Amino acid sequence: MPGGLLAVFGLRVRGTDWARKWVSGRFQGRMTKFLVTAGPTREHLDAVRFLSNGSTGRMGYALAGAAAAAGHPVVLVSGPSELPCPPGVERICVVSAREMHDRALAAFVDCDVAIGAAAVADHRPARRESGKPAKEAGPVSLELVPNPDVIAALAKAARAEPGSPGSGRGRRLVVGFALEAFGDDAPSRAAALERARAKLARKQLDWIVLNRLDALGSAANRMVLLGAGGAEFELPEQPKSDAARALVEHCVAEHGRPEPVQNVSEEES
Repeated sequence: MPGGLLAVFGLRVRGTDWARKWVSGRFQGRMTKFLVTAGPTREHLDAVRFLSNGSTGRMGYALAGAAAAAGHPVVLVSGPSELPCPPGVERICVVSAREMHDRALAAFVDCDVAIGAAAVADHRPARRESGKPAKEAGPVSLELVPNPDVIAALAKAARAEPGSPGSGRGRRLVVGFALEAFGDDAPSRAAALERARAKLARKQLDWIVLNRLDALGSAANRMVLLGAGGAEFELPEQPKSDAARALVEHCVAEHGRPEPVQNVSEEES
């Protein structure tokens, strides 16, 4: 059905030629090694108080578990989370954004795909107090400084050592997430897509997953995948475990592809 919408592992893909390549495009040299970041980070003000967010780590843990269940080696760099480590996954536990940055970069040296599902704090207190300072009366000012950008650093590392199929290593991929508040109306969705594409380009990622704000802490997810080559695929709302399996399959296929997927119009297909 040329030019139609084809369902592949839950992905709605326009253009049958690309879909056939996507299904058969697994890299045959060796298993794909994944690095996944997950959970929140905590930026401590003192020994007790910290800045953080509501991420549970559920999506990142689902991705790590799906990759391991498919037989791929997986390193999971996780911020604080109550979730158990998925079977077959090597987990590295961290607290702060700086720790996640350093441990993720070290782990990525021999990985093929990095998926940044962690909700990394953008800023941290400029100074961490020792112990637990007593409560002060009146307003309190807090100076914040930027944290390192973990996913952008991984993308930079991938470009520095991209790999090639001829060397037994496919094109290294870096996949980020964009959490946006938007509705089903066309203007709201278009604005969210534009912001996600800007983030994709700014951080020089291969792919970015656009998430709705209500995905945070939820058991289900409804995602749009955007590629650096202009491709756009939508996953229907489904449990995060199912979305994770589809995204892992997508990354395995893309790892074996020498060039990014270009957007395919109905006329071209």
